[in-house]
Amino acid sequence: MPNLFPEYVLGESAIGVAAGGAGPVFGKSWRFDFDAGEFVTSASGQVAETSGVDAWLEWCRKALATERYRSLVYGRSYGSEFEALIARHLPRAANFSEIKRIASETLLADRRTAKVDSFAFRVEGDACYFTCKVENVRGAGGTVAGKVAL
Repeated sequence: MPNLFPEYVLGESAIGVAAGGAGPVFGKSWRFDFDAGEFVTSASGQVAETSGVDAWLEWCRKALATERYRSLVYGRSYGSEFEALIARHLPRAANFSEIKRIASETLLADRRTAKVDSFAFRVEGDACYFTCKVENVRGAGGTVAGKVAL
């Protein structure tokens, strides 16, 4: 008798891992201008694309800028929880420590990210601007920036 509840195992490429277990897929992404809040377009009006490490860095920037649990379109492990810092009224050193923790947890939730470190902070008014270095599992990396209201 055939199984009434067959089990289907997704192939590795269907879950974001390269065929043969070669590691995570980096794929493509649309370029986004985070300062202007708009997608980057070419002279012909097409949305510019990026791929590989640059696409992963776009993901990092977007994950830091997106508040977790705010939109149903994202999974529960996507985004950051910086807004919770506002109500906590922590001293500056504690805020810096929490920003490091939240940013690291946010970025390390993606299997492409191997390391998050070298944080730098700048406070202007009621906002804290930060940068950090990220490295992926292939050893490539870059610097990403974020802003947290305090």
